Amino acid sequence: MNRMPALWSNPAQAVLYLILILFALGTVNIFSASFVTASREWNDSYFYLKRHLQAFGIGLVLLWLAAKFDYRQYKWFVPVMILGTMVTLALVPVMGLEANGARRWLKLGMTFQPSELAKLAAVMMTAAYLGVYLDRGRRTSILSWPFWLTGMMVVLVYKQPDMGTAVVIFALCMVVYLLSGIPRYEWLSLVGIGAIVVVASVYAAPYRVVRIAAWFNPWAYQQDIGYQAVQALLAIGSGGFMGTGLGLGASKFFYLPEAHTDFAFAVLSQEMGFIGVLFVLFLFAAVTWYGTKIAIKAPDGYGMLLAGGITALLSGQAVGNVAMVCGILPVTGVPLPFISFGGTSLIVNMLAVGILISIGRQAAAEGDRPSRPEPQLDPKRRARRRLELVNRK
Repeated sequence: MNRMPALWSNPAQAVLYLILILFALGTVNIFSASFVTASREWNDSYFYLKRHLQAFGIGLVLLWLAAKFDYRQYKWFVPVMILGTMVTLALVPVMGLEANGARRWLKLGMTFQPSELAKLAAVMMTAAYLGVYLDRGRRTSILSWPFWLTGMMVVLVYKQPDMGTAVVIFALCMVVYLLSGIPRYEWLSLVGIGAIVVVASVYAAPYRVVRIAAWFNPWAYQQDIGYQAVQALLAIGSGGFMGTGLGLGASKFFYLPEAHTDFAFAVLSQEMGFIGVLFVLFLFAAVTWYGTKIAIKAPDGYGMLLAGGITALLSGQAVGNVAMVCGILPVTGVPLPFISFGGTSLIVNMLAVGILISIGRQAAAEGDRPSRPEPQLDPKRRARRRLELVNRK
């Protein structure tokens, strides 16, 4: 019996195809969710679609470059990336663009959100440091310098304020430390301290307390801070099994704020229905599966930690955004990778995918390489070598 031909030959190829499918779905959804707002704000229905495609072009070049070369060559780039991230994060409070009471963007030729880069920077920095210890079979403390540098980035992002992204950056760092095999009690202790800090931060700001109250009962705050959450739930519920059809959802007609950004999943649910939601969730699950396979087969500890961290970056944000839109988590500014509109997020995620593909390609290349045979000594040299060992004893 002839076997069905495989859709892809290796996990790296699978990740590439899956990401391109997600991007295609996201592009259609972004246009559908944004053309009404774009027409009113910019007098151009295609404004956000054009920006999205421009970011994709930049991201595609970075993906290709990152996938082309050996990921181990990127270690030298980590200090530059960390320095650039720190500098841009420090500039945000001084010269950042303000929107909705927060400063999160810089205008550097194009609008740029440094906190998105900080997510990947934290993963690459922590993996580069811990990978050396992992290859040598040694352990290090969780309180090593990558933790402190990540902590500095978390504080800078938190001050914007952007608590959701700050939690994501901290969580990604913790995932890489966990994969490196640090003592479990250290990891659990620090996660516990982090949870206490998050709770304390919530109660330190009155508006966060109200937001948590609206999370527990959004219907009681539907005319105020819970309006967005309620409209998202209504959009999801109105989609039914098959959806209303592309472009036919009502939520984007100024009912649902941020319909093309953080709440793009609600528009997708309304217009593509339960079937569309299942398909998108399947794609993210498949990316997680193949990303994990790449991490397991990585040639070294650095590759394993980097692939695991990037997989967590993509899948963790997907889970967080879907849970937020569905009301399982409080409303935060965590986008849905490749589905939500956001130029910096798309570019950084595509760069991360390129690195993941590079790890997968190197794993496949080194796995297929025949092992080098052990050198064989001729009998006379073997006898001479044995005699030398006896004389030493």
